[in-house]
Amino acid sequence: MFRTTKITSLIALGVTVAGLSLTACDEEGSEDQPAPAVPTTTAAAAAGDSAPAGINGTTKITVEGKSVNVSCSGVSAQGKPVVVLLAGLGDGLDKFGDFQRRLSGGHRVCSYDRLGEGTSDQPAGPQTFEDSGKILSGVLDQVAGKSPVVLAGHSLGGLVAARYAPGHQDRVKGVVLMDATPPTWSADVARIIPESAPSPASDIRGQFLAAVRGETPEQLATPDAEVRPAGNVPVEVIRHGQPYFEQGVPGYGTPLEQAWTEGQRQWLALSSRGNLTVADKSGHYIYAEQPDIAVQAIDRVTSQAAG
Repeated sequence: MFRTTKITSLIALGVTVAGLSLTACDEEGSEDQPAPAVPTTTAAAAAGDSAPAGINGTTKITVEGKSVNVSCSGVSAQGKPVVVLLAGLGDGLDKFGDFQRRLSGGHRVCSYDRLGEGTSDQPAGPQTFEDSGKILSGVLDQVAGKSPVVLAGHSLGGLVAARYAPGHQDRVKGVVLMDATPPTWSADVARIIPESAPSPASDIRGQFLAAVRGETPEQLATPDAEVRPAGNVPVEVIRHGQPYFEQGVPGYGTPLEQAWTEGQRQWLALSSRGNLTVADKSGHYIYAEQPDIAVQAIDRVTSQAAG
């Protein structure tokens, strides 16, 4: 679908076009992260025959009549929120394998494949944020029960988390956004890269805007919108520090980087308790390239949420 690895990786920075194995990590020669090395539970247990905290390993649960792939590890602590990881578009929960194992030493951690991603079922048709939110709510019911949760999302997963949190303040007690897709990224791309731009910039423009319309296996449309506040919950925003667009979009890379940076600042409007960190040695996949920064951000949010 895409002509070069660089183009695919640049699209991945905003909203990865699903169905491709090329990512920013692949471009640098890294292998895909393995699935969490924990025992596999039975589907019956995951479906509710045991307490939510009893889900350990990777299994399938049923949400809204669909099979959803989930993975949970670590031990729940009284009053401490469950950390739920949300991957970028085109990535399955296996991408979080190493990162989830690391977090599990101090947290109860779960991840899942949205419909159309990983090994979850395909969506029945086009999806909205409301549709994606229903699946997320169903997942939280089964992996966290009545426990509070902290959502930690990467790329599109961050956008999904940020759109979900304001309407679910009863259960979402913290948010960590790891290079999340900015709230006005579609307009930014359309403004910065004109339709008349030469290739590869024109390819990136067209492919990204198609993804925003939901023309991906996930079929999730992601229109721009203002940032809605999520109460006074702690929010950590982490953006990449290594210039990314400038390497692959001649003539447009610098303004794209500036727009991305501004977009990360916009996410601070989620809460008055927001904090922005720059992962100065990382490209888009911060949790793989500088996991310490992501772990520390999650530690801070969970501590504040539990307090």
